[in-house]
Amino acid sequence: MTGLRLGPLLRYVDGESAGTATIWVETDRPCTAEVRCEGGAHGSSRTFLIAGHHYALIPVTGLTPGTTVAYEVLLDEVRVWPPEDSPFPPSVIRTPAAATPDTAAPGTGTPELHVSFGSCRWASAPVGEPDPVGPDALHTLAAALAADPGAVRPDVLILLGDQVYADETSKATRRRLAGRRDLAEPPGAEVADFEEYTYLYDESWSDPQVRWLLSTVPSCMIFDDHDVIDDWNTSASWLAEMRTKPWWRERILSGLMSYWVYQHLGNLSPAELAADKLYAAVRAESDGTPRLREFAVEADADPACVRWSYRRDFGRTRLLMVDSRAARVLAEGHREILDPDEARWVRDQALTDPGDRDHLLIGTSLPWLLPPLVHDAESWNAALAGGERGPRWARFGEKLRRAADLEHWAAFPTSFEKLADLIAEVGSGPDAPATVCVLSGDVHHAYVAEPLWRTDQPRSRVVQLTCSPVHNSIPLSIRLGFRFGWSRVGRRLGRAFARHGRVAARSVTWGKTGGPWFGNQLMTLTLRGRAARLSLAQVREGEGESGAAARLATVDERELAP
Repeated sequence: MTGLRLGPLLRYVDGESAGTATIWVETDRPCTAEVRCEGGAHGSSRTFLIAGHHYALIPVTGLTPGTTVAYEVLLDEVRVWPPEDSPFPPSVIRTPAAATPDTAAPGTGTPELHVSFGSCRWASAPVGEPDPVGPDALHTLAAALAADPGAVRPDVLILLGDQVYADETSKATRRRLAGRRDLAEPPGAEVADFEEYTYLYDESWSDPQVRWLLSTVPSCMIFDDHDVIDDWNTSASWLAEMRTKPWWRERILSGLMSYWVYQHLGNLSPAELAADKLYAAVRAESDGTPRLREFAVEADADPACVRWSYRRDFGRTRLLMVDSRAARVLAEGHREILDPDEARWVRDQALTDPGDRDHLLIGTSLPWLLPPLVHDAESWNAALAGGERGPRWARFGEKLRRAADLEHWAAFPTSFEKLADLIAEVGSGPDAPATVCVLSGDVHHAYVAEPLWRTDQPRSRVVQLTCSPVHNSIPLSIRLGFRFGWSRVGRRLGRAFARHGRVAARSVTWGKTGGPWFGNQLMTLTLRGRAARLSLAQVREGEGESGAAARLATVDERELAP
């Protein structure tokens, strides 16, 4: 009998009530995967083959707007989900109410939208084993929702990078790696190929609580560096050096291939999937591996030939998920976070239909607004590495850039300013949204920062909302370093760096209005009409083995737009 190897993951649910959704599965052999819902909605798809693994993305149609329906997954007509002995409530698809003249306009009749987000998640420890970094925020959220079916659940879960760690594997994964190759040879205990990437997703998504959560809460994802390797695409020098390593080519191709299969496909709508030539080609082949590998080769050689960024609309809220890793231009003197085509696409999507948006969410794995000392240090370093103070300082700047991970938006000053200009333009028109929220992670703490433009301030409330980690370590050095980065002394030191690097004055200044908060955590935006409320929940360990009684405690709540 065909088995369900991983999933189901509820990925896309139409945010404007067209009655469609997609569900991702991995099976243990070729089959027809089917979803059947209460009320008659359904969908089916034949699996496709990549590197010996079988996958399907099942489009579900016929959903009724404004309803919540339980669903089952069948493989070759045999039900495999939910399991017969499942301790969890049924997995459901919840669709938003259809837009009407009353609910489409801002006002009290508009339904609430709950958007939860975070980044940086090591897989949960196996049952019965102590967790060295404390309870997992996703695991804890799942347990809370399963225990109280009436609890408010996210309408979408946004995972902002480092869904898996290709360069920091667990003991269990290292044992699997050692079973197929000598870990004394590079890349050692890091993953080397597509098969080993599947181990990471097995470990991350097979935890029972997290598996159920992802089956019933829609998710949007984007990669960050650890999905491939720490500091991925830091600089042209970094990339040139990596390409000399004999194991790198297989690593980057496998990283792109596995991301496309496990994360990227589920970000797309059924209409986008139907128009995707690569998806069609892979499904048309008896084995889609060669075609997908060819795509990865092209994407590695010319990042501008593929767009990983995407847009999702949830009624009058727009999410722009921006690829801040693979789309980089790395040549010194021309460094950009986004290549020109990607930047134009982001701009077009941000400015399209302004009167139809109450809120604009810009998802980028890397924070736009960092602690001021960190920002100025990265801008200074970029100037040094670019030759502003001569060749000796340039060599020092490149060494420091890699050693200290100085490769956020601040390390690409032109891109930083372009994003500032775009946000100001979006937020200044007569149809400006109530809020423009930049959602980010990466830096292993959470905070709220608000910019002030040196010229006209936008009408929209603009906030940087950073939330990390979902489940990872927070060393003391990070706590002390980022606290100092926000301090007055840190600001003065940052300005000294900027003067030494002859860094141009920024168009914006900013201050921290919340945080820093350290711990495993999730932020949630609650949006209703033009009102916006933010809450931060951290995991609190309770009594019992393996954090079984852990809970999510609200540690901050604030109105962003009344």
